[in-house]
This record gives sequence, structure tokens and C-alpha cells, in this order.
Amino acid sequence: MLKRIDPLLNADVLYALRAMGHGDRLVVCDTNFPADSIARQTVLGKLLRIDNVSAARAIGAVLSVFPLDTFVDDAAIRMEIVDKPKEVPPVQAEVQAAIDRSEGKSWPLVGVERHAFYAMAKTAYCVIATGERRFYGCFLFTKGVIPPDEGR
Repeated sequence: MLKRIDPLLNADVLYALRAMGHGDRLVVCDTNFPADSIARQTVLGKLLRIDNVSAARAIGAVLSVFPLDTFVDDAAIRMEIVDKPKEVPPVQAEVQAAIDRSEGKSWPLVGVERHAFYAMAKTAYCVIATGERRFYGCFLFTKGVIPPDEGR
């Protein structure tokens, strides 16, 4: 166990999050997403897992150590519902709340059409599959930077 590290963040996930650089993208997905086949096409090339928890819980853990990119307008992306792009289902509202808690402010969760989301996911650094069983529990996050401490 480590102090102040969420226990959901296993060694493989922590390694990937640490290895990612500014601008790299991370997919966090539900159980219906083609996670393994897409993960094989990512930079890391293998699927990571945070099992048995909701997307919001897994994302809350990830965002406890993962800075979102402030240089882009789409650092947090959700998969849009087919034929209902403006609709935000409960799973996405819960993730929006987790993002806002982590960032300490309202942070836009941008919608992307399903097939465009798949294409973006294939270019991500890695994919983390969760235990989320509700539809459209799929998200992309862009890694930001951690500024230096003042006076160092």
C-alpha cells in the first residue's frame, strides 16, 4: 500500500499514467467497448483494467494523479449517444461530477460521435477498462502538465 494513492490504481495503471507525456490521450471505457482490440493498437499495446467499479469511481481514482490538459478545449471527451448527441446519460453525468470534483471547478466534457471516438481511441496512449455496465460509459482524457513548485 502507498500513502495517498487510491488503491484502485494498480501497478500497471500507475506505470502507464506516469509514462504518459503532455498531450497523450487515455481511454477509460465500459464493459461493452472493444477494449482489448483497440488497446492493441495504442502506444502501450495492451489492455489495462480497473475492474468491479463504475466509470466515475475509476475516473475519480485516475484524476487523483492525472492532470488534465489546460491547453486544449477537449481534454475530457465523452462518447455521444447514437442519434442523440446532446443527451447526457447518468453515467456521463456522474463522470462529469467526478471531473469537476477533481479539478475544483466546472470542466467541459466534450461529446464526440461514436465512430470518431473509436478512431481517436486507437491513437491513444492506453485503454483502461472498468466494470461499468451502463451504455456510453466511455471517455478520453488528455494529459496535461504539473507546474514546478515556486522557488525551486
